[in-house]
Amino acid sequence: MNARTEPAPAGSDAIARPPLVRELLLVAGLFLVYKFGRQLATGHTGEAFRNAHRVWDVERAVHLPGEGAVQSLLLHGDGLVHLANTYYATVHFPATAAFLVWLYLRRPAHYVWARRVLAAVTAAALVGHLLFPLAPPRMLAATGLVDTARLYGPSVYGDPATDTLSNQFAAMPSLHFGWALMVAVGLIVAIRSRLRWLWLLHPLLTLLVIVGTANHYWLDATVATALLGLALAVIHPPHRTATTAGRAQGGLVPAQRDEQTLVGAGR
Repeated sequence: MNARTEPAPAGSDAIARPPLVRELLLVAGLFLVYKFGRQLATGHTGEAFRNAHRVWDVERAVHLPGEGAVQSLLLHGDGLVHLANTYYATVHFPATAAFLVWLYLRRPAHYVWARRVLAAVTAAALVGHLLFPLAPPRMLAATGLVDTARLYGPSVYGDPATDTLSNQFAAMPSLHFGWALMVAVGLIVAIRSRLRWLWLLHPLLTLLVIVGTANHYWLDATVATALLGLALAVIHPPHRTATTAGRAQGGLVPAQRDEQTLVGAGR
């Protein structure tokens, strides 16, 4: 039996949703490829620490604010730093997954666009992790920062020497920030509410968390932003529903009708 696409709900994009099973397999496959690829980047400890010193020196040379200023704010109270660690450990994947699920159900055309952008950014990040292994600031004594997750919990990482589940030398670019920024951009593009710009609070909070917990440098987020910008420049969002529907029906959207009315009045 041939797979059939499901119709999009009323008010969503003027296209049918992609087959659910295919999308689940595709997203899961991309995730597994990424996790496997990160493991290929392990074992470069010396290079990762040399790169960390370079990044730290570059940030000081261009007078970026010290990451310690953010961490000192978190360390004013155990509850605040624990909340930041919890945000880092639990929000990243669920928020991105919820974003994709909502788009799939309510804005299928935007879902396809967002999935492609996230896949492109993640693939580029994987290449970056392979070519430029980087120890996070919590591992670099020169930063004067502490590993807040290890001291206050919860932590998603084990001892770097024995941790086989994650590559802790994959700080640049920061996918925590890159994905969070794409969630905000995607929702701002897909919805019409005046309050949609508040979604920018998600990447802003994520930025403060990843820096304050000493898991990333400012430059990690900067590179992630650049990669996302390049992906968005190449992979364009779908047209607005009204325009798409008007063209599909052979009719005119309001702006086109107004234009023809003005032209006709001038004859």
